[in-house]
Formats: sequence, C-alpha cells, structure tokens
Amino acid sequence: MPATPPADAAAITALLSGSRNVWHVIRTTPETGSTNADVATLASTAADEGLVLIAEHQTSGRGRLDRTWTAPPGSSLAISALLRPGRPLQDWTWLPLLTGLAVSRAVRRAAPTPELANRVLVKWPNDVLVTDAAGPGVPGKLCGILLERHETPTGPAAIIGLGLNIDLAPDDLPVPTATSLAGVGFDADKNRIVAALLDELAELYGLWQRRGHLVEAYQRECGTIGQQVRVELSPTQSVHGTATGVDEQGRLLVRTPDGLQAFSAGDVYHLRPSGSQ
Repeated sequence: MPATPPADAAAITALLSGSRNVWHVIRTTPETGSTNADVATLASTAADEGLVLIAEHQTSGRGRLDRTWTAPPGSSLAISALLRPGRPLQDWTWLPLLTGLAVSRAVRRAAPTPELANRVLVKWPNDVLVTDAAGPGVPGKLCGILLERHETPTGPAAIIGLGLNIDLAPDDLPVPTATSLAGVGFDADKNRIVAALLDELAELYGLWQRRGHLVEAYQRECGTIGQQVRVELSPTQSVHGTATGVDEQGRLLVRTPDGLQAFSAGDVYHLRPSGSQ
C-alpha cells in the first residue's frame, strides 16, 4: 500500500504561497472516472476559472493520443485545473508546455539535494523526467499531461489534466520507463507537491497571459534543447537533427540535413547520450 496519506484540500490551500487568488476552489476525492471529465462537466455549468480537482485514483484516466494512465489507488495523483484564458486560441498551444515547466519546477523544489534537483528535466513538449544518477540510460517519466479545450455557455475553457506518480512500487509502474517521486528519493508529501505545483502553474500562467509565449523560460529549462533528436511523425516517418529551440507557437525547432524545421507534434527521442529519451 502507498505510504503517503491522501491529499487534503485545506492543507494544500494553507500551503499556497502566492496563488490563492488564482485557485479559488480546491477539491479532493478518493476516486473518480476522470478528473478532466468531472471538471469539464463543472465548466459546462459556468464554473469559474481556478477550480482544481484532485483524485487519489481514477479508473478511466488517459493521456495524449488517448494513451492510458493507470496506477494503484493512492500511489499517484490525478489533478485537473479549470482555466478560462483571455489569450487568442492560437496561443493556447503553450498551455501544455507551461504546465510541464510548472511540474518540473515543483518537483525540483521537492528534491532533498541540489544534485537530485539537477536530474529533473522537461522533454519537449511536456514530459517531466528524472535522469539516472549512474550515467546514461533511459530517464524515468514522472508525469503525464493532457490539455482539453471545451466550449461552454460562458466561453471556451481550458482543462489541464495531469497524472503524477507519487510512490509507485517498481512492480506497479505502468511501463519500464516510468518512475515516481518516492522511487527516486524526492519528498513525496502530496500536499506540499500539489501546493508547489499550483504556485508554479499560476505564476507561469500569469506570465503567459501577459506575453502570449514563454520562449525564454522554456528554452532555459527544457532538456531537449541542444540534443540530437529523432522526431517520429508516424510509424513510418521520422526526422533526425539537432533541437535548437522553440518558436513563439511552442513548436520544436530542429536543424536537419534539409534545413531548420518546426514541429508542433510528434514523439521526440533524445539520441545523446545513447539510449536516453
């Protein structure tokens, strides 16, 4: 059984340092089908921006490209947040990227040592990974993120959903490349990690609302930049090159033998060091 107690809404609210004016309602539940679906229902009834739902277990969770996200009850958290951005829809491509950035910053704050904090990286667009201290290898994935846009009676709503592995045992990891906070030695206190995540997300969301992009901040903290990469566009099509940055739409810029190309989608694999992702 997981060692960490359930998340507590009152405790999380008390721990928020600067974002209580953003997150107006925080709710927790032991189990649900999908926190994103629950928040979508609330959004359709004109729920305000700033609603957060946290579940200890979800039975119908899914990630990008309809990939499933499963974990034993209590060993991970499913978190969904309702936002109603004022930016044009074409700028919303940044929401998944800034969420990944917020998660990585919160996870670094949970690291007991600077060395461990430095092993956290964001792989474009929003995978949060922890590299192997022993050297080159496949980094472990901590978090999956899914953004959904819904039309509601009071305007379009963005629902940011994420699944964060807290204290999964090795045998319970959904795939060999997954990991958990406790599994790599991070503070696995659910209340502290969620409060840190919400604080970071609120700060980045506010900056994005003002500017429309977060190119500089993202490029500083994204581990994909500077890597030799393979971008898989389909089972039969891929592109190799060097990731040089992101543009103002959040697209990955890759210098290839055919010139500089921009990618808005695709599975990215880091080719340096050998075998890492």
